[in-house]
Amino acid sequence: MSTASTLATRAKHAVQNRVAQRYHLRGDIDRMDADHDPTAVARALATQEFPWGITQALSFALFRTYAVPSIGDLLYKTSQFTESTQKRYDDTVLLLDAPIEHGVDSPLGRAGIRRINQMHGMYDIPNGDFLYVLSTFVVCPVEWVNAYEWRKLTNHEVRGLTNYYRRVGQLMGIKDIPETYEGFKQFYEDYETANFAFSADALAVADSTLDLLGTFMPYKLLPRAVVRRMSFALMDDRLLTAFKYPKPTLVERILVRGGLKARGLAIRLFFPPRAEPLFGRQTKQIRSYPNGYRLEELGTFGAGCPAPKGEKAGAAGCPVPHELLTEDAQQAAGS
Repeated sequence: MSTASTLATRAKHAVQNRVAQRYHLRGDIDRMDADHDPTAVARALATQEFPWGITQALSFALFRTYAVPSIGDLLYKTSQFTESTQKRYDDTVLLLDAPIEHGVDSPLGRAGIRRINQMHGMYDIPNGDFLYVLSTFVVCPVEWVNAYEWRKLTNHEVRGLTNYYRRVGQLMGIKDIPETYEGFKQFYEDYETANFAFSADALAVADSTLDLLGTFMPYKLLPRAVVRRMSFALMDDRLLTAFKYPKPTLVERILVRGGLKARGLAIRLFFPPRAEPLFGRQTKQIRSYPNGYRLEELGTFGAGCPAPKGEKAGAAGCPVPHELLTEDAQQAAGS
C-alpha cells in the first residue's frame, strides 16, 4: 500500500472516530425520560449538543414575536428594548437560563420564572400572545437545528423540548397549551398568519435588536449593513413582509444559509463533542453584570408583582403561588 493510500485511510478512520464520538451524547439523551424529566433533555441539547445553535434559535424566536403588533408595540412602550437593549437581552437570557441549569421546578428555576411572571403581571397581555411566544420557543429551535446544525433532532428529543416548554408555560399560567410539537407548530403557523402586520413601533424594536446583534462576535467585524443583509437572508417572507424589510437575493440566501450548513458539517466531521455544558450566563454576549447578579433583581419593576409580604398568593398576575418564594429562598439559603 502506498504512503498516500495509508494516509488517506488513517484520515478516513480519524473522521469516522470523530463522528462516532460526536454521536455519543445522543445515545445518552435517548436514555433520558422525555416525559417525566424533560429538563434533562432540554439541558443536554441547549448546553452541550447545540449550545450556539439553540441560542441563535431562541434569539430569533423572540425577534419573530415583535412582528405581532400587540407584542412589538408593548415592548416599544416599555422603552427597554430600544434604550436598554443589551440589558434587556441579558436579563432575558439569564432568566430563561435558570430553569435550564437548575431545573424548571428547582428553587432557582422557579425564581427565574417568577421574575418573568412579575414583569408580565404589570401588563394586560392576552393568553394568545403568551401562547404564541411559548410556541416560538418550541418551534424555532427544532427548525434551526434541523436546518443548520451538525445533525437533526430525534423525535425523542423533540418531545423532550416540547414537554420542557409545556412545563414552563404551566408555571407561567398560560392556558390551552398544546400537548404535542405538532400542536405547537399548527398554533404557531395560524397565529402568525392571522396576526403578523406592520407596526412602526415594532419595527423600532426589531431594528434595535439587529443593532445589538452587530455588537457580538463575529458580526462586529462586519459593516452594519452587511449584518442586516445577512439577517434578512435568514428570515422567511412572512417575517420580512411584516417588518417591510427588503427581500434578500437568492445569492444572499444561498451564501448565508449555506455558510451555516457548512459550519454544521465542519463540527460533525472535525470537532470533538463538548465535554462540559455551556450555560447562557457563561457566554460572552452577557455583558451587563460583570460583578454577578441576583435573579430577583433582573428585569424591570413597577406596579404589580412582586406582591408585598403576606399578600394573597398568586396576586398581581403571578401564577406561581407567592408562598413558594419564601420556600425557595429558605431552600437556597440552606443549600
